[in-house]
Amino acid sequence: MFGPENVRRRWNVDDVTVTKPNVIKRAISAAAIGNITEWYDFGVYAYLQVTIEKVFLPDLDGAIGKIITAALFAVAFLVRPIGGMVFGPLSDKIGRNKVLAMTMIMMALGTFAIGILPGYETVGLWAPILLLACRLLQGFSTGGEYGNAMTFIAEYAPDRKRGFFGSLLEVGTFGGYLMGAIIATIMTGVLTDEQMLSWGWRLPFFIALPLGFVGVYLRSKLADTPAYLQLEKEAEKAEKSNRGGAKKGGEFKNILKLWPSMLICTGLVLAWNVTNYMLTSYIPVYFDSVKSIQGDGGVSEFTSSILQIIVMAVCLVTIPMLGRLSDRIGRKTIIVVGSIAPIVLSIPSILLIRGNADLTVMLGLLIMGLSLICFSAMMPSTLPSLFPTLVRAGALSISFNIAISLFGGTTSTVMNALVGGTENLMWPAYYLMAAGAIGLIAVYFTPESNGRPLWGSTPSAESKPEAREHVADLNEEYEAEMAKA
Repeated sequence: MFGPENVRRRWNVDDVTVTKPNVIKRAISAAAIGNITEWYDFGVYAYLQVTIEKVFLPDLDGAIGKIITAALFAVAFLVRPIGGMVFGPLSDKIGRNKVLAMTMIMMALGTFAIGILPGYETVGLWAPILLLACRLLQGFSTGGEYGNAMTFIAEYAPDRKRGFFGSLLEVGTFGGYLMGAIIATIMTGVLTDEQMLSWGWRLPFFIALPLGFVGVYLRSKLADTPAYLQLEKEAEKAEKSNRGGAKKGGEFKNILKLWPSMLICTGLVLAWNVTNYMLTSYIPVYFDSVKSIQGDGGVSEFTSSILQIIVMAVCLVTIPMLGRLSDRIGRKTIIVVGSIAPIVLSIPSILLIRGNADLTVMLGLLIMGLSLICFSAMMPSTLPSLFPTLVRAGALSISFNIAISLFGGTTSTVMNALVGGTENLMWPAYYLMAAGAIGLIAVYFTPESNGRPLWGSTPSAESKPEAREHVADLNEEYEAEMAKA
């Protein structure tokens, strides 16, 4: 059922699914809007973390306040596996599009609700409790969002361009984060501290609601993915022929059979997201630790925000270039570079970030950012290929969210505790080096998916001429492998 024979075989032109370019573009937009909403919230929360601490936890100053505020950020990740276990298998049962509409609405409402919460001065301890509830709602919905969004794009994209189209999902990630960071930075620079504490911090959270409506609208205009529709047709045929055993996705017994692929996925996601959350959620507050522990060095909060926005903008522009490159040279080469980079360059990167010159700090951030995007550009096309269509969304969502919950979203909390407890400013470098080593092990066991059909799906192309060329290439490669065997 789950063997490699479902991936490697001879194909005919009639087997190829042809999806028009304009439909693919609409599918990319519909999937990416959820990522924009999710990461817009992360950007706002990361850049307003100091303000949020004062609004919801004013009696806790210093390291304790930072740890608790970071923990409120991380707590959303504790329920992400639950969201993945609910929405991932549900997507395999009722369709990718329906589940993505549900998660989109929940994410937008959770972010909007934060903006209307009363502060500590109004309701006391109920303030952080209500914030916790909103973060849990966000985490639960996000647990079903990203794995399904990756699946959605991968199943719509043509085989020869899956790297490029998949990378556009991460353009949404960086774009959403940048939007949140820019809005938060502008408001911090324009408004006084009193205005920010009184009402200014709320405004960025309100923007999530219209983003959510746009996302639901875009997704309502699309049919489900060709791969999922094909799966439904096969199930209907089996039922009509009275053969029984119609295919039903989302069954945990089938998902658990894929434990080797899930383990590979977990390793890749760990390496990717430790780097991701180090840069996006911890580094904005790391500069405070540099000033308090090192005594000299570091840059101002406003300057650090501007520098990080510049680095994220560079990453955003570079991601689709790497995606397109992977369609030519393969995914694994770029992932290997992304794994080796933190092992070799994390210590120089952190030392540069600890400096007091804008240029050196930006260079340190850029090193971290460029190693990150080697993962970010590749994962949306690599991870879905690890699993068959029947249980793709479920297996991917579960393994993806477990890895993020345990290692990615906790990065800021762990770093605050380690740096604050030991006063050793090099902990981020050591943590990144360990993550890179795990990524290197995981990519060794990852099959190359470039230019090949997804497991359990037929080949896909943008046109009939491309379909003929694609089938010829696949069959030639297959025959060469059979000759070697």
